[in-house]
Amino acid sequence: MAQRSTDGTRKPAPAHVTERSVELPWSAPKPGQEDIRAPELVHRVMASPNYTRADMDTSFLNRDDMRGTRLLLDYQKAETLLEDHGVAHSIVVFGATRIGEPARAEAKVAALNAELARRPGDPEVTRRLAIAGRLRAKSHFYEIAREFGRIVGAAEGTHGNRLVVVTGGGPGMMEAANRGAHDVEASTVGLNITLPQEQFPNPYVTPDLCFSFRYFGIRKLHFLLRARALVVFPGGFGTFDELFETLTLIQTRKIRPVPVVLVGRSFWNRAVDFDFLVDEGVIDPEDRELFWFAESAQEIWDDIVRWYDRAGRPLAQVPAPKPEGSTS
Repeated sequence: MAQRSTDGTRKPAPAHVTERSVELPWSAPKPGQEDIRAPELVHRVMASPNYTRADMDTSFLNRDDMRGTRLLLDYQKAETLLEDHGVAHSIVVFGATRIGEPARAEAKVAALNAELARRPGDPEVTRRLAIAGRLRAKSHFYEIAREFGRIVGAAEGTHGNRLVVVTGGGPGMMEAANRGAHDVEASTVGLNITLPQEQFPNPYVTPDLCFSFRYFGIRKLHFLLRARALVVFPGGFGTFDELFETLTLIQTRKIRPVPVVLVGRSFWNRAVDFDFLVDEGVIDPEDRELFWFAESAQEIWDDIVRWYDRAGRPLAQVPAPKPEGSTS
């Protein structure tokens, strides 16, 4: 309702946010009385996929020439929501998806022993049983990763300065680390990836902190943006990929050095002969010093804390505010 000022001048009330007293001309389609073809023509226009608003047009967003936009969205969603949840620092944990809980590993061995009893001497069953036995022997790493997750979870910190376990969100070693943090009711992050074969995140990731990435490259970026340490359990191609990429980034100082801990010396010494690489001159002795081995959850944590003490900086600190106009 309009009001009048002391001098009698009419002062209109604020316009309603969405409603109008008189509809605008485009509020209704052109009527058939004016052109019998109009309703059908309007329907055809609005039914065209090209009429769909760009941010709702998944077919358009999936075009090859929209890759740059998809890369930005892949990055920005996780970045925004991690900030919203006050996550400032992470301990990144990698390791095999195939190394599971001891009870599950034991059950697998028992099932294969029973199968071999039904098919004595079968070479394929014998091979699978041998592998299952080796995975059972490594299943203690599940408990180590879980205990380490509890330790990190207990040191979580407050909103805006939160230290969390970050994994790839899958089973095995990743599940164990997320599970440990979940055990102590701490926040824990899973950075999952869409693959041609359907896969599921492990059940222990904090629901609001499990992200599904389209691009491995953006996922890797988020692994390291907040990383304060990398803890690597025995694993396969994916584990090696993340380990060596991180070591290369530290070696070349593309990222600020962080502690890198390889869990299980006997596995890693057999899997990679690092000293051979030094002796062959393809890496320097100082590159060999970018990582070390540990055998228990407490040793991993103590080593990380000690590394930061020696570096003269805290493991976790409130990030400095970005300068005005900064895009970094």
